[in-house]
Amino acid sequence: MPPIGPPQENPRHSLPGDHPMDPRDDPMARTGLPADDPIGTGGPPPDDPMARTGLPADAPAGEGGPPYTEPVDRPAGQRADSGGPAGRGTPPETQPDASPADDHTAGGGPRGALGAPAARREGLLKVTGAARYAAEHPLPGRAHAWPVPAAVARGRVTGVDTTAALVLPGVLAVLTPGDAPRLGPTDDGTLAVLQNPRVPHRGWCVALVVAETLETARAAAGAVRVTYATEDADVRLRPDHPDAYEPEKAGGAPGRFELGDPEGAFAAAGVRVDVDYRVPPLHNHPMEPHATTAVWDGDRLTVYTSTQGGTTVRSVLAELFGLPEDRITVVGEHVGGGFGSKGTPRPDVVLAAMAARRTGRPVTLAYPRRTLPTVVGHRAPTLNRLRLGATADGRLTTLLHEVTTQTSHVKEFVEYAGLPARVMYATPHLRSSHRVVPLDVPTPSWMRAPGEAPGMYALESAMDELADALGIDPVELRLRNEPDHEPAGGQPFSSRNVVACLREGARRFGWDTRDPRPAVRAEGPLLLGTGVAAATYPFQIGASTASAQALPDGTFVVRLNAADIGTGARTVLAQVAADALGAPLDRVRAEVGRSDLPPAPLAGGSSGTASWGWAVHEACTRLASRLAGHSGPLPAKGLTARADTAGRADADSPYARHAFGAHFAEVAVDTVTGEIRVRRLLGVYAAGRILNARTARSQFVGAMIMGLGMALTEGSTVDTAFGDFPECDLASYHVPAHADVPDIEADWIEEDDPHLNPMGSKGVGEIGIVGTAAALGNAVHHATGIRFRELPLTPDRILTALLSER
Repeated sequence: MPPIGPPQENPRHSLPGDHPMDPRDDPMARTGLPADDPIGTGGPPPDDPMARTGLPADAPAGEGGPPYTEPVDRPAGQRADSGGPAGRGTPPETQPDASPADDHTAGGGPRGALGAPAARREGLLKVTGAARYAAEHPLPGRAHAWPVPAAVARGRVTGVDTTAALVLPGVLAVLTPGDAPRLGPTDDGTLAVLQNPRVPHRGWCVALVVAETLETARAAAGAVRVTYATEDADVRLRPDHPDAYEPEKAGGAPGRFELGDPEGAFAAAGVRVDVDYRVPPLHNHPMEPHATTAVWDGDRLTVYTSTQGGTTVRSVLAELFGLPEDRITVVGEHVGGGFGSKGTPRPDVVLAAMAARRTGRPVTLAYPRRTLPTVVGHRAPTLNRLRLGATADGRLTTLLHEVTTQTSHVKEFVEYAGLPARVMYATPHLRSSHRVVPLDVPTPSWMRAPGEAPGMYALESAMDELADALGIDPVELRLRNEPDHEPAGGQPFSSRNVVACLREGARRFGWDTRDPRPAVRAEGPLLLGTGVAAATYPFQIGASTASAQALPDGTFVVRLNAADIGTGARTVLAQVAADALGAPLDRVRAEVGRSDLPPAPLAGGSSGTASWGWAVHEACTRLASRLAGHSGPLPAKGLTARADTAGRADADSPYARHAFGAHFAEVAVDTVTGEIRVRRLLGVYAAGRILNARTARSQFVGAMIMGLGMALTEGSTVDTAFGDFPECDLASYHVPAHADVPDIEADWIEEDDPHLNPMGSKGVGEIGIVGTAAALGNAVHHATGIRFRELPLTPDRILTALLSER
């Protein structure tokens, strides 16, 4: 996800009034707590406006407040989940279980709530099917929409024949570029759907059918006949493309950074590595497709949408439809994954709102999976050239990472794969640069660890090649090039424990028993190998607001428009609140996922909990202070405090703040079939204070599995004849399953960093994917003696190379 950058502009408008809701969408359906939970019986009555906002009329503004200057107390040198020494944890198979009924004691009492392996509050709702997702709100009179994708790679719509579609029983409307509702201006061209006849790429929406049922809408979409004036399309990325240019920005940083004389230093280096690595297009493919249910009530719009940031969705819809933000309600209480693709609004929310306005009916649009690769973003392919120069004893003298990637003609997006080179290794000469080629292709966007995932694959693979050239152990090579400040920015690190991760990972993996020679370990037809890679991901944080309310029955509610995209945000925020309040975890609940809650930034860039948690911690600290000064019983509506971290959380820091990690992999390569079987994956991370041992481990492991897919199975190709992705379903685009890795372990070291937020936490959602592909690729080289420089490492590539060596 993108760097957070400046805070979102979220003026504090008056709050929306009532809006259509499903009868089952009661408060407890949003909290994940059973109906007889004590929290559920002591909250505000349904007609209390605070049930939606968490901000009673007499609540103090809470602006300003004491600045954060000191870290919260935490046991020194002790892992929250294990009680053991730093760097040693309970293996996943022996991790103690916890349930919502007793998880407040898992950490040793109320103050131990933070760090405890608390179970996710909404887990039972999800596994029983009670959690409502965006397409699962059966509002009265609801209709369904189905998009008609462009069948050409570039051109102009010359006609849309809707006759055959409109005669089908149950068809309500067909929106076309000629008659669709007009939208306001937007900086995001991907949202300007059905506004003109231009076709910028194959799959672009050229019509939208609305019908009584999903089946009818699908059939009618197939009956729409579109004619085009086609134009020649350019869809092939190549490093010598004449239209390539250097972008001004890449991931919020300058597109090019140069230190010293990298070219001259490379020419003079005693040992040189000059290699190219290619990463193909990759697709997010969350379990829940992008979907929205939209309903208008006069000039008020409510959307139930699958999003990583409802606050942003509301502001964008306000611009597009010319509405004040207080007339728009965005609900996204349960999100079935996004991996970056739902970080900003996608066309589904705009099209659903347009269709609902045209028909006067609630409308649900859920993108068919086969259309997702072309309309909701993807990881752009990258061509990486790495040049490393070093002395004979393994000290880097120069590092050049030059990236060529692609964007669309609709909207610029730069896959900033060259940024990790500015962070990782000490060198007096450095170049990190990007070139972008605009093509007639779908617009790329964020995918888990954008930039870092492909960039570190290339950099860490090149470091492995340098270790081979030098005859130095690859772990030792990384240790010898450890910087004492950020190479590009010159800032001191707030904390940097990549060395500790490498050493602890090597110890646990048994790295010292490794025979460094390639292609010497075998079990029958299987060649065995091990590999290592380091990982980095920036600490990102944005301004957020939150409210905390104490109720007369002794329970507490924290409220903010955070997005729980399957990471357990509700649970972790409740833990942050319980810690700040000194209350048992089972007396605290968190309400998230509604735009009429206090505004909060999106869940992306591993910044969600770091940003939201600061606001929750501060609101609860203020609430605790109010309670300490209050005598007698609480008023019927309780006491509330609010926090806004603008100007502090989003302020510039004098420190370079990053999470770090180390990945170790063991593979078996079948010389008969070319198949690669992953026997072991180990990740060890330094990510500040771990706020929930269970959910953090889940994030680490999930990201590592995604990195395994990147390395071995996942990849798309652009059909040069049609400008489309042939791999447009989960049969042709293979996401790893349980059988793809039998032994995977993630752990972390204790890290106390006082320069982050009151919790001392960094993000954990993306660091796990960053080095996995490189560790696996390095392991395959160690097993076979052959260096593969293009992903994914599929059996056909492996077998072809093995046969060519015979």
